[in-house]
Amino acid sequence: MKFLKRMLFLVLSGVFASPELVAQGNQPAATGALTLEQCLELALQNRPVMQQARIDEQITDREIKAELAAWLPQVGVAGNVQHYLKMPVTIFPNEAGVLVPRQIGTVNSSNLSLVVDQVIFNNDVFFASRGSRYLRRQSEQNTYNEKINTIVEVSRAYYDVLLSEEQLKILDQDIIRQEKQLKDARAQYEQGLVDKTDYQRADISLTNVRSTRKRTLEAIKPKYTFLKELIGYPADKDFQLTFDRDKKLQYMLVDTLQPVNYDNRIEFRQLQTQKQIQQLSVDYYKWSFVPSFSAFFSYNIVYQNNDFQQLYNQSYPNSPIGLSMSVPLFTGTRRLQELKRARLIDKRLDLDIVNIKNRINTEYEAAMATYRSDLYELKTVERNVATAEEVYRIIKLQYDEGIKPYLDLILAEAEIRATQLNYYNALYRVLTSKLEVERVTGTINVAAYEQK
Repeated sequence: MKFLKRMLFLVLSGVFASPELVAQGNQPAATGALTLEQCLELALQNRPVMQQARIDEQITDREIKAELAAWLPQVGVAGNVQHYLKMPVTIFPNEAGVLVPRQIGTVNSSNLSLVVDQVIFNNDVFFASRGSRYLRRQSEQNTYNEKINTIVEVSRAYYDVLLSEEQLKILDQDIIRQEKQLKDARAQYEQGLVDKTDYQRADISLTNVRSTRKRTLEAIKPKYTFLKELIGYPADKDFQLTFDRDKKLQYMLVDTLQPVNYDNRIEFRQLQTQKQIQQLSVDYYKWSFVPSFSAFFSYNIVYQNNDFQQLYNQSYPNSPIGLSMSVPLFTGTRRLQELKRARLIDKRLDLDIVNIKNRINTEYEAAMATYRSDLYELKTVERNVATAEEVYRIIKLQYDEGIKPYLDLILAEAEIRATQLNYYNALYRVLTSKLEVERVTGTINVAAYEQK
């Protein structure tokens, strides 16, 4: 543990001692320059997928409230008007006991009813009430998962842009150095000190570096566009990125000795919530044979008259009140089949939980191993940069004295450029592998990037 902490300290000291990084860290942020935290805040607020996740939460809340509204009294009004083209016939016994057909009622009738129903107990509404908190939790967890994915994607895109910009700076420095060498080689050639090949090699090398710079510059544009897409930044506006050097430890350090905690992973918590919802589904089918009870009240106004014009002159109101019960006795084994299906889904979720634990363990070991190796490589490459710069300095002096050929100087320049590019590539890999460790261990601090 002490060795690891010491290695981290040495690596960070070397990483942020680079002249380009130190110079950039001492400059104030330019207008429109965004830090990683600002990019993440914009993404969490403006990214369409995040806005959709928040709308999904509201949709879930409305769906729950719509289901629970069944607990409240249900009030309705109904009415009808009817006219018999042919009156119905009812069989009644006469005084002698003989059954004879008779027409009873009026040709015209009209009803107006006020109906009130109140659920006392209903299996559907009862389990909707029990499951409401789990559905809300599931919706919130889906939003949280989108936040994690957004932080990871935006951070990687942010580091990718920074890497390209640092590569561009290295190439700019190389161009300045090679332009001077081309000028010196031409002067030496004109003075007859060297042959024409040195001047031609210098020109070829400069042309190649300029071509590489052009390719790198063009590659930055789509990377910025992709970052704009992720953070919801206006496409017609430009911005620059800045890296907060005061928070370098936050970007680099991670505890590689922390154990696996499944509860930290949002995917594991989502499965647990899904398991709880499925257990409620099992209980729902188990108790679906329970009777439903409700109370009702109605007030009915009845109008009857053979003369349609006199229909509404006289009303005959009535008002019943009572209780109703409904018992599902036999549903063709549907309830039994649904119960067995719900239990099988519940059993399958148990296997999903086992599977995600295994996957988390695998991801944890892979992420930790990658982070450690990338960190070690960063330290190694940082030493190579210092060595390449020293080698170039010595060969340049020897070339100026006529001891070394120009080919050795070109190779030394190529080594400087390659080691510097490798340095920033290694730095990018450390930052992204550290981000992967945080994702795998579930330690990404989402609240730190949300707008208050």
